[in-house]
Amino acid sequence: MKGNYSTDFGRIVVDNSVIAKMAGLTAVECFGIVGMAALSKRDGIVKLLTRNSIAKGVKVEIENNELFIDFHVIVAYGVSIATISQNLVDAVKYQLEQATGFTVKKINIIVEGVRVID
Repeated sequence: MKGNYSTDFGRIVVDNSVIAKMAGLTAVECFGIVGMAALSKRDGIVKLLTRNSIAKGVKVEIENNELFIDFHVIVAYGVSIATISQNLVDAVKYQLEQATGFTVKKINIIVEGVRVID
């Protein structure tokens, strides 16, 4: 389902893929996030996504203009996952609510891997 709202000039419709891309770009800028992850269904291997395919690591559902988001991330070794998660939630919630006007109802963070940063 797509998010939408009406204005005096007409209706605005926002596709899930747009929100997923915005959320993914915001997430990779957060401290402790190495990148977004994609799980290969064929062999079960987690791979780091490039900036062009970053939305594949984000699942967005929209119900009544409320956002439900799942992130599949790879985090930096040695940094508290709780701290990374809270930072990610705060940044994404703020960015998406400001940009879309929708309410972020729930954010799930699935840590798919850990990487050592050089």
